[in-house]
Amino acid sequence: MASDQHKHTASFINHYLRNLCVFYLYTYPICRWHIRLTKQVKVIHYTDCCTDDICAKGQKKPRLSLGNPMPSETSRETGFHRSTRVCLEHIREAMLHHRWQEAAEYMAFYPQMLEDLDEGSTPKYKEIIWRLSTEILHHHPNSTLEDYNNIYERMKHAGVKHYLMISLEHVFHLLLHGHIEDAKLQFSACGSWRYGNNVAQYQATKLIQAYRSLLDYVTWCDKKRTHSYTVDQDDSVSREMSNYFRHASANLKEIVKYPGVWDPFILSYVEMLEFYEDYDTALKVLNDYAYDNSFPPNPNAHVYLYQYLKRRDASRKRLAKVLKILHALVPSHELMLEYSSLLLQSEKKTDVQKALGIVLDMLDFACWRNNLDAWKRLKAVIQQLQCTEENWKTLVLDTMSGRKDWWPALHFTSFHASKDSVNPELMEVKASLKKVLCPDTLLKYTAEGGTSKEWTLGGKRKH
Repeated sequence: MASDQHKHTASFINHYLRNLCVFYLYTYPICRWHIRLTKQVKVIHYTDCCTDDICAKGQKKPRLSLGNPMPSETSRETGFHRSTRVCLEHIREAMLHHRWQEAAEYMAFYPQMLEDLDEGSTPKYKEIIWRLSTEILHHHPNSTLEDYNNIYERMKHAGVKHYLMISLEHVFHLLLHGHIEDAKLQFSACGSWRYGNNVAQYQATKLIQAYRSLLDYVTWCDKKRTHSYTVDQDDSVSREMSNYFRHASANLKEIVKYPGVWDPFILSYVEMLEFYEDYDTALKVLNDYAYDNSFPPNPNAHVYLYQYLKRRDASRKRLAKVLKILHALVPSHELMLEYSSLLLQSEKKTDVQKALGIVLDMLDFACWRNNLDAWKRLKAVIQQLQCTEENWKTLVLDTMSGRKDWWPALHFTSFHASKDSVNPELMEVKASLKKVLCPDTLLKYTAEGGTSKEWTLGGKRKH
């Protein structure tokens, strides 16, 4: 029974962390060296081919630097340096052509670069070995967990500057393979590790604490799901959940005070607070995350706050206030449809005018060009303007004044008509709006073999 529960927990953590890896690479990108390596190869290949073709024609080489070139031969190069340089070039070629066995064979010799007292001790070469080794193992069909552990342990102790980040990557690998207890031991070792006193180490330590708390949250989620499926409510499970909550929240509430992008950590913390009905703390966390000027602008912070307030049945005015800031950050966000709906429910005439601008801002983006809901919302806004404003045509034209030169080409061409013909409802709505939005422009947006329908006051159509 315990074994089955452990497998279930491992499966849940595996699924959760596969999604979380995207955020991890965004907040502290561990694989960027390999990306730089690919860019470097492109530079070298371009240089090789342009010396004969492009340069012979008198054209200048591009000034844009795509990356630092690979190490090249120098007059002071020793035989040892030459052999390691050539070895690195072979590794590079093998990796780019996905010859992982060949890359692994060359990689077995390259770490002797660490024995060079002049250059091998530099963090650059240690990082190169770390990145290349893990990348090769990741793709090699016969790699084992023991191989990963050997590489990680060796590279941790080869240089202290990368110790914490290598440890964090090691933890992720263990978690993705279901070795939860081993991952916890790695976290414990990281928590007690100290070397010097610098900003980079301080930031890495905070990141370690954050992910340690996230592991507690994942375990808490598993316990909660088990608890909800149990017919007889077991107090021991509730106590375990409370323990994991305390461990996770102790670090999370400190982590989220530091300026940064903490999306998954914020969501985890708020979910636990809501479960224990600590709504005031949850709201304060989300408010601070969204409105603290020391944090970088983050549209997701306002999305999370809006979703929370909506769950708590907040007032329309309060919801609209949150979405107003989100509109300033991302005018094409899908929540702008809800924002325009909230404005239409207002009794203020100016809010209806704002709704018009909101929907038009959405349709400025190609991603909304064929969205029926967006066009139907635009039609609803203009219909409401007709009912509340005598000069509604002037208001529409004023809002469209900056768009009249390019909107027809974006939405109302014969090409768009042909493409929209597969959705008759969309085509009917757009055709009814074209003369209202672009009255002075001759448009070719008509149905094939038919006539367009124009929309008049009160929603009546004329043919």
